[in-house]
Amino acid sequence: MTSRSLFATRFYEGALADPALLAELDHSCRTLAEDDRAGRAWSKAHGYRGYTSYASLNDLPQRDPIFADLVKTLNRHVAIFARDCAFDLARPLRLDSLWVNVMKRGGTHSGHIHPHSAVSGTIYVTVPPGSGALKLEDPRLAMLMAAPRRRPDAAPDLQTFVYADPAPGSVFLWESWLRHEVMPSDAREDRISISFNYR
Repeated sequence: MTSRSLFATRFYEGALADPALLAELDHSCRTLAEDDRAGRAWSKAHGYRGYTSYASLNDLPQRDPIFADLVKTLNRHVAIFARDCAFDLARPLRLDSLWVNVMKRGGTHSGHIHPHSAVSGTIYVTVPPGSGALKLEDPRLAMLMAAPRRRPDAAPDLQTFVYADPAPGSVFLWESWLRHEVMPSDAREDRISISFNYR
């Protein structure tokens, strides 16, 4: 008798191993956080501890060449992930949106999904100690009903929640329907990331 895993949920962990690109992205993200008054106003109005360009700027790759360079790199990571997911695509997935996050101490982002996209992800630019992990939720959670809790030593693919700890340059990708949240940051300095959707 054997047991096998069914209905796998893929999670991609890659890296951007270019310190010069990360340094330029850090500078551009901090500049946006200073200059984008609409983004700062939206962040304040919605209780976002820090700054996000999510609701204010939708043209970062056209606005700043460093983001255009980043998209070329992300395209390669997303293509690898799409192959790993065995997507049957007539053409490659394309970037739909990309936004900057500069999160201050205590900042968090509650559980959510990314509708109308196929693949979502985040690249971590600056990750001071205590920044907080990305929390991923078992998509079957609402249907587990009377299922017993999993033991703490259970394999990651059996856990109800999985925590992915980022480092500078980490590239995390997941299918956009996968519910996830950003755990509270306890870092003394800003954590900087860039999130994106492909469709």
